[in-house]
Amino acid sequence: MSVKAKAKRETVPPAAPPQDVTEATGMDEVWIEGGRKLKGTVAVSGSKNATLPILCATLLAPGIYRFTNVPALRDITTMLELLSLFGVKSRREDSRALFVDSTSIHNAEAPYDLVKTMRASIYVLGPLLARFGEARVSLPGGCAWGPRPVDLHIRGMQRLGAEVEIEHGYIVARSDRLRGSVISSEVSSVGATGNLLMAAATAEGETVLENAACEPEIEALARFLADMGAKIEGMGTSRLAVTGTKALYPADAPMIPDRIEAGTFLTAAAITGGDVEATYVEPGHLDSILAKLEEAGASVQVGETTVRVRAPERLKPITVTTAPYPGFPTDMQAQFMALLSVADGTSTIVDTIYQDRFTHVAELQRLGADIRVDGNCAVVQGVPSLGGAPVMATDLRASAALILGGLVARGQTRVSRIYHLDRGYERIEEKLQGLGAAIRRVRA
Repeated sequence: MSVKAKAKRETVPPAAPPQDVTEATGMDEVWIEGGRKLKGTVAVSGSKNATLPILCATLLAPGIYRFTNVPALRDITTMLELLSLFGVKSRREDSRALFVDSTSIHNAEAPYDLVKTMRASIYVLGPLLARFGEARVSLPGGCAWGPRPVDLHIRGMQRLGAEVEIEHGYIVARSDRLRGSVISSEVSSVGATGNLLMAAATAEGETVLENAACEPEIEALARFLADMGAKIEGMGTSRLAVTGTKALYPADAPMIPDRIEAGTFLTAAAITGGDVEATYVEPGHLDSILAKLEEAGASVQVGETTVRVRAPERLKPITVTTAPYPGFPTDMQAQFMALLSVADGTSTIVDTIYQDRFTHVAELQRLGADIRVDGNCAVVQGVPSLGGAPVMATDLRASAALILGGLVARGQTRVSRIYHLDRGYERIEEKLQGLGAAIRRVRA
């Protein structure tokens, strides 16, 4: 990769106009007229997956927090609604700054009606158990493409000395005082690592998390906990050592850039043969994505907080295998499947993280993609072009993949069930319009 001249580092993009993040109705659609090459600059929002656990960490210490670069997303709204049940108050200073007041928090139940809409709600389990000695959290819901078991969360809490039972669809955990332990997981889990980090922050003694998730979002949570007074060693590595402290205190934090949003826009540049620079990014978080774009034939230029992708008319086929960070993210698998659908040759995508995350395949096939699935492996035979058609989003990243397909398809593509988009992409249609895409949201 060639390196551009480094500009003065800015970590927070300019404030955007306030956004109504009320979830789209089931009838709302995104309409796209394909065939335009994307060109220009796009600012990347703060990370949803970093913000959600950090908001839950405010349950650990009463007081007032100020967070910046907080994206205006449905999942953030849902989390704040859930936290309000525990007495947490929140207000936005502008579209990027969020004040959270946990001064008057109390224990409560995390109900099914909220938890079913967002799997990340389970992040309240660890801090509630640590703070109150008891937690009652509904088993989570979320995207439709398959189960993500919570057994790692449960076994981890049990290793810290909690009694955990499943009662009528709820995880019920109790402990007079959590105690440090060595916890080694057979798989690296972002959710379980985050939950155990928060639970261990005030546990008695030392907790060691072996095979911990290394994702930037977990490192951001660990650094925030450290700012709150937690003693954590090994941040950013697969071995985290946490020495429990009796009390934590409020802290402020900026949210890191959303690496999946950045990757999605850069993939949009590549699939349309365009030229796009993403700003307010952390390029080091994108290494695996950028390496695959380069392998496919795109030109990548990296600055201090920018990445520019310029693509040829048609990309080369590649093999993509998802893996825990720093490997290729499963959250970019669907977008790359759309990209490789119009590459020149046969590509292979293997998802080693989730075995059934291919619900977008049938919808991409409606656009003319040639994809065969065998277990957790998809073989993608590139076609000369896609054709617009009505398609239906099945989950958050599938929504993005269908939009990418629509950007390059001939004619009009109508993507329905776009309420998934509002969970994880801030103003995606407006940002794509700014890059020259013919895309609009049609409200029911």
